[in-house]
Parts: sequence; structure tokens; C-alpha cells
Amino acid sequence: MIDVVKSLLRRPDAGSILSLVGVVLFFVLFGGANPVTLVGAASWVNFAANLGIVAIPVGLLMIAGELDISIGALIPAGSMTTAILTGYYGFPITVGIAGALAVGIAVGLVNGLLTIRTSVPSLIITLATLVAMQGVVLSASVLLTGNASVALTAPDWAKFLFGQLIGGSHQVIIVWWLAFAAIIGFVLHKTRYGNWLFAMGGDKVSARNAGIPTDRMTIALFVLSAVSATFVGICQAILFNSAQVSGGMNFIFNAIVSVVVGGVLLTGGFGSVLGIFVGTITFAMVSQGIYFTQIDRNWSNLIIGVMLLLAVLMNQSFRDLALYFRPRRKQGPPREPANP
Repeated sequence: MIDVVKSLLRRPDAGSILSLVGVVLFFVLFGGANPVTLVGAASWVNFAANLGIVAIPVGLLMIAGELDISIGALIPAGSMTTAILTGYYGFPITVGIAGALAVGIAVGLVNGLLTIRTSVPSLIITLATLVAMQGVVLSASVLLTGNASVALTAPDWAKFLFGQLIGGSHQVIIVWWLAFAAIIGFVLHKTRYGNWLFAMGGDKVSARNAGIPTDRMTIALFVLSAVSATFVGICQAILFNSAQVSGGMNFIFNAIVSVVVGGVLLTGGFGSVLGIFVGTITFAMVSQGIYFTQIDRNWSNLIIGVMLLLAVLMNQSFRDLALYFRPRRKQGPPREPANP
């Protein structure tokens, strides 16, 4: 039993699971929420799926010791690119989707290259690309279409893949989120690339000296983050049959909170995809689940703030416990002294 507890305490997602259980119990016991209605609500699941696709690559970057906040502009950039190419100019939806993904790849490459080629922190670099892309999206939309919003009509196959409502309530992006989390989870925890990522977050210089391609890994992570954000924008444009230049800024704060609640340390080198996944669910449930309780919705931000503070404290505690309870290497028998 003790070994099982130690094994659980070593997991970086232990704190996120406790946070989720605590939030559910709080809403049920003090908010009067029906647990069946709360857990099965489509509102927070849809919210979590859109946020989760962005939060996972942001979490990977934080594990590697970097940060990307340009996602706030890339979500509307993905939506507007799809809508302008398809809805305004009449190109096939495949062209609109390809154009939006190309925008994500381009911005991700810029973020990655500037991060590895300069000494400027990635926070400042992505802040610059965030502001720049906001201006590009707004200016391009007004210049090309004369409006800040564009309508589009996607074909049935695109609706089925990217904008369908399953059962009339759950967005199909939930399936994409689950598949994405499973794939990234396998890569992070079962392949050498995951080991490289944790090594980069621990000490990037030592990782580079050990032969890890830190530059290529950094660029790949920024591209993944940017493409994930534009993909969410594509899905939203197809689902709602329109796109606007505004929106997306809340994803910055929401993604970082979800990642931190999910057990990722701000200093890097510690975290898990399962933790990020559960942290996203926890944040979504606090944000949307409060509508299913008797608690005043104005208290949601206070709950989020307290949850974030507790998560930061728990994350460091669980990391210390993981280091304390890590398996010790067995020492072999002492060597016999050499004969004189």
C-alpha cells in the first residue's frame, strides 16, 4: 500500500487529479450541483476540447522551458484565413484549411528561429508576434473584404470532420482533442523525444552538450503550438459558418492556467500530458460548471485564482516528493582491493 502511495505521489499529474476531485466535490456539496448533470454537461466539454488542443503544445513548451502566447492571435488568424479564402474568394475549403495551417507553420517558424538565434526570452518574442498578428489579421481582413467578419459555408464532409455537433450538443473537436492527447502522450512518455524534452527543461545547455538537437526541438514545438491554434480557429469557423478578427485572447490565460493546474512547473522539466488533460478539464469545469450550481457566477474568477495558487504550491510539493521517493540505484558489492 505504501509503495502504491509513493508511486502516485511521484506522478506529476497527481495534483491535477486532486484538483479535479476537489472542484467536483465543492460544486456538489456547497453549490448544490447534480453530479450527473455536471459531469455530462456539453458546455464545459466543448470548452475543454477547444482549449485542450491549444493547452497541450503550450504545456510541452513550458516543460521545455519556453512559452508561447502568440496563440491568442493565431486562433482568429486561422478562422479568418479559412473564411477569406473559402467564404469570400470562393476557393475550395481544402485551400482555406491549407492556407490557415500555412499561417500557423510560418508564425511557428518565426517564433522558433528567433528563440534559438537570439537571447530574447520566448515570452517577449511571442508577445511581439501576438501583437503583430493581431494587426495583420485586422488589416488584411479590412483590406481584402472591407469587413472585420466574414461568412462561409463549408461542404458536408468538412462539417462532418471539423464542425459537426455530435448528438446535437457535443462538438466533433472533442474527438480531435482525445486523439491529439493520446498521440502526444505516447510521444512524450514513451519515446526518446519526450526524454529530450524533459532534459531541455532541466538544463538546455547540458542537453545540447549531450547531443540533443535542442534547436530543432524548440522550432518543432513552436510550430506545433502555432498550428494547433490555427486548427482550433479552422474548426470554429466551420462550426459557426463565420469568422471574426476578435477573439482568442482568453485562450492565452486559460491555456497557461490549465497547464499549471495540470502539474507543469513554470521553471520547466516537470509535467505530463495526462496532467495537462485533467487540468484543462478542471479549468473548464470551474469556468462553465458553475452555471449548474447555485453559486453566483461572479465568484468563478475567485475560484480560478485560488485554484491556480494552490496548484502552483502543489506542483512544487509533488515534484519534491517525486525526487524524494524516486527509486534509488542499488549499489553493487564493494570491490576488493587490488593485490599489491
